[in-house]
Amino acid sequence: MSDDREAPVKVALLGCGTVGGEVTRTLLEHADELAARIGAPVELAGIAVRRPDKHPELPQHLLTSDAGALVESDVDLVVELIGGIEPVRGWLLTALRKGKSVVTGNKALLAEYGAELSAAANESGADLYYEAAVAGAIPLLRPLRESLAGDRITRVMGIVNGTTNFILSAMDSTGASYGETLDEATRLGYAEADPSADVDGYDAASKAAILASLAFHTRVTAADVHREGISGINSSDIAAARRLGRTVKLLSICERVENEDGSESVSARVHPVMIPRGHQLAGVGGAMNAVYVEAAAAGELMFYGQGAGGAPTASAVLGDLVSAARNRVAGGRGPRESAHAALPVRPMGRTPTRYHISLDVADRPGVLAQIAQVFSVHDVSIAAVRQRDKHSTASLVVVTHSAPDAALRATVDEISKLDVVREVVSVMRVEGEES
Repeated sequence: MSDDREAPVKVALLGCGTVGGEVTRTLLEHADELAARIGAPVELAGIAVRRPDKHPELPQHLLTSDAGALVESDVDLVVELIGGIEPVRGWLLTALRKGKSVVTGNKALLAEYGAELSAAANESGADLYYEAAVAGAIPLLRPLRESLAGDRITRVMGIVNGTTNFILSAMDSTGASYGETLDEATRLGYAEADPSADVDGYDAASKAAILASLAFHTRVTAADVHREGISGINSSDIAAARRLGRTVKLLSICERVENEDGSESVSARVHPVMIPRGHQLAGVGGAMNAVYVEAAAAGELMFYGQGAGGAPTASAVLGDLVSAARNRVAGGRGPRESAHAALPVRPMGRTPTRYHISLDVADRPGVLAQIAQVFSVHDVSIAAVRQRDKHSTASLVVVTHSAPDAALRATVDEISKLDVVREVVSVMRVEGEES
């Protein structure tokens, strides 16, 4: 091996929280093993943190508060674990434009500016890896953009946020309210002090944008993803799902959809759904993640595992680091962005879905006929109806066949105005069953 090939791969680490600490420990404690895998030593050249004095456990000579200067220094690879958009976006663009490879787990940045980062990597010949951005330790993005690159992926659907899955799983198993389970998730460290990114669906929407972009060779941003959170889910919704043999999950659903004229578009959405208890995703409990992939040749694939946490996420980061370092040593390049399909993103209103609608209605003759007429006017077919009497009112549950979401929403809006309907108790989409 030549001297150039034996030269160390110099790594700059931006951020050293829970994940960064695991990455640092591995780089320092397992340097020989990593060198054997890569073909050259890996040298941790510096660690950028906001307050170096708050990290006595780290090698002090490596610490700096000037992330920009560290990126500009003589390093080969930048690992970014800070999060957020700015100033991180500027640092990573600088690194890529100077030919330094980048490893990041920054889902929000990738969902918003992935195309810009990929373009900078393409121009300079640098690598951009981001396995840790979706589903933690689960090898998911690499199979989508490499192992299945020759296949035609039609659907990617899964649980990609551990916080919301913990909350919904606990509500299902204990009967506790949303507020009670959110408090428990916060106490156990699954939820942040401000849980809005998780419970309002922003985190899952960013991940859906990344998944859709890779699966369908189309640039999809977080703004393209229809997003609904779980804060409106109550114990009655969970109980209703249980009575129907279903459970409630927050799913990211990305689909290749055929349009009326035979062309194709992409649907990307995040929202709570009822799924049958026999579905592969129904048994995914706690803070675990699972993603279900459907492809033309490979068929149905399931990816399951730890979706967050210091060690699991560090595993994904280190896998990318090894790949980028190997390419640097061997003179190769990682996979480039594939956005050749450039499919349009279908609006949620035109996306076919199914609804579970729970109504409190007056208990008198002709009520069901009036409600059925509204469904007929909007060309929405009813799949099942269930009714329970309660004194002068009745609880009516309607499950629809598949129809455009806008038609279903208009149906619910009109039903809510009927004199015989006292309240639209809940509306939830249904997945995992024949329509």
